[in-house]
Amino acid sequence: MTAPDQHAASSHRAIALESIDSVSLSAQTGILSIDLEALVGNWRKLESRSVPAECAAVVKADAYGCGLPAVATALAAAGCKTFFVATLNEARAARAAAKSATIYVLDGCLVGTAEVFAEINARPVIGDLAELAEWDAFCRRTGWTGGAALHVDTGMNRLGLTMTEAQSLLPRVRSGSHGFTLVISHLACAEMLGHPLNARQLAAFHEIAQAFSGIPTSLAASSGIFLGPQYQFDMVRPGAALYGVNPTPEADNPMQPVVNLKARIVQVRHVERGDTIGYGATWTARRPTRLAIVAAGYADGYFRAAGGVDGVRSAEAVVAGRRCPVAGRISMDLLAVDITELPPNAVRRGHLVTLIGEGITVDELGHHFGTIGYEVLTSLGHRFARVYRGGKP
Repeated sequence: MTAPDQHAASSHRAIALESIDSVSLSAQTGILSIDLEALVGNWRKLESRSVPAECAAVVKADAYGCGLPAVATALAAAGCKTFFVATLNEARAARAAAKSATIYVLDGCLVGTAEVFAEINARPVIGDLAELAEWDAFCRRTGWTGGAALHVDTGMNRLGLTMTEAQSLLPRVRSGSHGFTLVISHLACAEMLGHPLNARQLAAFHEIAQAFSGIPTSLAASSGIFLGPQYQFDMVRPGAALYGVNPTPEADNPMQPVVNLKARIVQVRHVERGDTIGYGATWTARRPTRLAIVAAGYADGYFRAAGGVDGVRSAEAVVAGRRCPVAGRISMDLLAVDITELPPNAVRRGHLVTLIGEGITVDELGHHFGTIGYEVLTSLGHRFARVYRGGKP
């Protein structure tokens, strides 16, 4: 295992739910709980919606912060045969968890890394002609026939061959010995049902799919699946929707929540009317106020932008079964919650409050953070214990 792999494996302490009683959590400032049963349920729902297309799974960024080894193991056991990651280190972790799966690396073949793909039997997603030339040279030199995907840009203008560059490969494709196992593109505006770029990208990808006939094709990620069967082609590759992020933000979320985050109260304190809370004195007590000081902050992925400001609705936490507003700015390690409305004895030092879960979704928190659920998930809980439900880490 390489040093980066060791770091990724040890950055969170993983605990199976069934062993939680035998493991002391008293020193943990918070618990990040991942429901693997709900995650597998989300995958099955997306799979059924995409038939006859194959439903892959995107497990990059440590499976969107949920733990790549546990997530890939659970999905492979459920029948997922193809995984997408961003980096070679992620591909190593996915290979360890899913021995027989097909693994694609979205960042492609970085200079000088072709041998590693062969070592772990992973496939680069190639989006540049110079990259393709290096990959071809490696395959000729070594006889490697593991295959590669081809990424064609249809309007994202990020990674991928241009349409003209892709067309230049048609003689190679027609020769039969092309070495491509998949052709993909990526939608830029799939979460917006009526955006005109969706139809333009679909038309462009249809052109590519016809030209590259005989090679499996994939266009839709999470939100693209919900644009309809015409976007699904031979494979869909959901990511965020697997982890509970709403793939249809213009409608109700069809996915089950997967993540629950609780953090510990380290102090309950009283402040007088007119007192201000936290850095910058942005929140003023309008009455005698009780505060729960919670051991979570922006170093834990709870963004500073969610803090309480006078006259502005803040993020909330669930304390003793009731939603309570965050008061004052989020610090690096701490945040304050106004618990004045709770019964006097409902809360004490050491209790856990819910930051995600019990109705607070990653999408809601993303709104308060000024971002999206994707960034919430991938930022969370680097100092928290991880607990898994419905499977073993």
